[in-house]
Amino acid sequence: MFNSTEGNVPEKLKRETAAAESNYKIRKNDQLALALYSNEGEKLIDPNPELTTPNSTTPNTTSTGPTYVVDISGLVRFPMVGELNLENLTLRQAEEVLQKEYARFFKGPYVHLTCVNKRVVLLGAVTGQVIPLENDNVKLLEVLALAKGLPNDSKAGNIKLIRGEQVYEVDLSTIQGYKDGNITVEAGDVVYVEPVRRPFSEGLRDNSGVLSLLVSLATLVAVIYNTR
Repeated sequence: MFNSTEGNVPEKLKRETAAAESNYKIRKNDQLALALYSNEGEKLIDPNPELTTPNSTTPNTTSTGPTYVVDISGLVRFPMVGELNLENLTLRQAEEVLQKEYARFFKGPYVHLTCVNKRVVLLGAVTGQVIPLENDNVKLLEVLALAKGLPNDSKAGNIKLIRGEQVYEVDLSTIQGYKDGNITVEAGDVVYVEPVRRPFSEGLRDNSGVLSLLVSLATLVAVIYNTR
């Protein structure tokens, strides 16, 4: 089964998408865009014309500025500060590293770093993951495979691919559903895999603090009773 609907994307999914993006760790071949400000974000500064003029080594025809590529050693070469190892750092961690480096040249630098790779965000039962699209024409099933497949507590029959305001409902629990729903993903897509709800275990988890308190009280009562 493969259905397409249009409507507002729930705020919860938007928040989860933002959280997954912030937890993304920089990898080899990532393309990073750098925005640098002085005085804690008051004024945009240009320590090198390369920051506003695309250079010949890292051209990017889809961006107004250059991008900086993470090489096979995990190093990125930035204007003025040179090569930095940012591999396996989150974007926020990398921003902190760059702010310290640019503090040698500017007072109160503020850095904003973004990853401009083509990628897809996976949410729900597969937990927040960001999957880079290293090739064109990548199918939905390939993206799920890159996320190590569907976990046991997921509903293969209820997968949503969100593209802007368009929501595609995919059922991969049947052969026909697989044939109809294994569509090509696009950069910026969000894939939500509905988890299997287990009310009893979720109730235990949500009330673990109360249960722990009750167990402690019962133990205390038993100790007092036995010491009489």
